[in-house]
Amino acid sequence: MKLPLRPPGIRSLPFSFPGRLSFSGRLHDARTATAVGRLLGAAVAVCFVTGLVSHVLQHPPALLANSLPSRPSWGYRFSQGLHVASGIAAVPLLLVKLWAVYPRLFAGPPVRSVRHALERLSVAVLVASALFELFSGLFNTAQWYPWPFSFVPVHFAVGWLLIGSLLLHVAVKLPDIATHWRRRSPGTLSLPAGDAPDRRSLLVATGAAAGAVTLTTVGQSLTPLKSLDLLAPRHPDHGELGLPVNRTAARAGVTAGSVRGWRLYVGGPRPYEITLDDLRAMPQREVVLPIACVEGWSRSARWSGVRVRDLMDRAGAPVGALIRVTSLERHGAYRVMVMPHTYARDPLTLLALRLNGEELPPDHGYPARIIAPNRPGVLQTKWVSRMEAL
Repeated sequence: MKLPLRPPGIRSLPFSFPGRLSFSGRLHDARTATAVGRLLGAAVAVCFVTGLVSHVLQHPPALLANSLPSRPSWGYRFSQGLHVASGIAAVPLLLVKLWAVYPRLFAGPPVRSVRHALERLSVAVLVASALFELFSGLFNTAQWYPWPFSFVPVHFAVGWLLIGSLLLHVAVKLPDIATHWRRRSPGTLSLPAGDAPDRRSLLVATGAAAGAVTLTTVGQSLTPLKSLDLLAPRHPDHGELGLPVNRTAARAGVTAGSVRGWRLYVGGPRPYEITLDDLRAMPQREVVLPIACVEGWSRSARWSGVRVRDLMDRAGAPVGALIRVTSLERHGAYRVMVMPHTYARDPLTLLALRLNGEELPPDHGYPARIIAPNRPGVLQTKWVSRMEAL
């Protein structure tokens, strides 16, 4: 008995063989691509701008090295949470956008002119950089780095590549975008009217997917939604004394022997050393500040200790001096941190000795750590051994 070519009720694939690819799938049109592209473009723009903020705060250019703002105290928490949230929301948007336009990748002939070749090359760069940025950023939230290069500089460089290729692509496609921008635009009206309900359903489903992944991950930084934090790799309440830990004492090579007989060196015109007991005897301040990390999680906590400016004043440090802070950890990109005077002189910036009413545990930086407003978590140096005016 001869079998049917296709079981009843099963539709054909979006393309067929043999010979040239023949696409027959619906909604692979300019209106779908434009509608999804608007949302994707907004998410990428927010992600790029907040990524620049994060990079400048972590690696300030020379002109800003000693003048970065320490307020609002929650500034980095907000910008980095928005950075990660917009990046996660962009993932389903990018996948649907690629689905809407992928038949064009197989359109022939592959190259029709020099201009066409350059356009296709720019699209390849755009797609490759977008996939790299979003998925490498997603891996970073889980602290998983399956590559041999340093994440931060490469992620930053490819971000510029992405935004540049995106602007070029928008400029080239601007006529198509304009004619399909609205439901009543000429290009949209020229499309089959019967596709409109399915297109709306696709756009609603895409928006719902982006909203769902955002809602189930943003609780790692927006703590009022922490009960919905189902998919994020971190929960803001999970950790010793209710605060997550990225880098443990064991991973940093800080042992009980490392802190035995600990003394803090404070450098300036009148340098001195001070013991932990002497620090405890000084006037103690308590502040409520968040730890906000590049992976997107953040959590506010109560910190108490000695104001950094009081310690530096005792050493005779100039008011406008940069402060170099050195950790006991044996290795790591942030073992030495330089703090602008705007942070060092802020009354909220402490050499913290206690967390949420308890002595600092080793994983949170015992015997002493920096806590400052509007500061990335990697610069809230733990296991401090030296503070010096530059």
